[in-house]
Amino acid sequence: MTGDVEQEKNDAAAPPRLQSLIASIGAAKARGPAPVEQWHPPYCGVIDLRIASDGTWFYAGTPILRPALITLFAGILRKDPERYVLVTPVECVGIVVEDAPFIAVAMAEDQGSLVIGTNVGDEVRVGSDHPLRFALDEADGVKPYVHIRGDLWAKLTRSLALELLDRGETRMHEGAETFGVSAGGVFFPVAAADVASAA
Repeated sequence: MTGDVEQEKNDAAAPPRLQSLIASIGAAKARGPAPVEQWHPPYCGVIDLRIASDGTWFYAGTPILRPALITLFAGILRKDPERYVLVTPVECVGIVVEDAPFIAVAMAEDQGSLVIGTNVGDEVRVGSDHPLRFALDEADGVKPYVHIRGDLWAKLTRSLALELLDRGETRMHEGAETFGVSAGGVFFPVAAADVASAA
């Protein structure tokens, strides 16, 4: 009961535009992601909410410091073909995502599976349902991502990226020697073996 009262106080302290989003979530404010793929409310335009490349959420240029509020909004996030949106049963608003919406902050072996956890409380087992993908960046090198749900991905932190790449191996893939990571019975290619060795 005390927790509910504290949450109501915290919600009331949010900026007015965010308060309206919180209110419109209503009964969907249950633990875990909401069924946003089933909701098709009218699009209400863009709000000044941005997820920076390091995973920090900003509203009107100010960081959102309350983890509970970030987790709440992460649970109603969806990637549409045109943009990222926050979706409730009654409205849909666009937001800006600089890179990936989530950050992978934990990784562990569990019964032969590679389990990755995010900054907003998601936990997935890498494999065919939750694949890895890799981007090659001249400045940052290899940037690994893991699929979370829908078309939402989490970027691994630098330390986790290095740990993941340490698991890498070179094997023949689609007729070429390829460096990649094997997890959940799937081989996820990173780069051609000669490119990987030069990096």
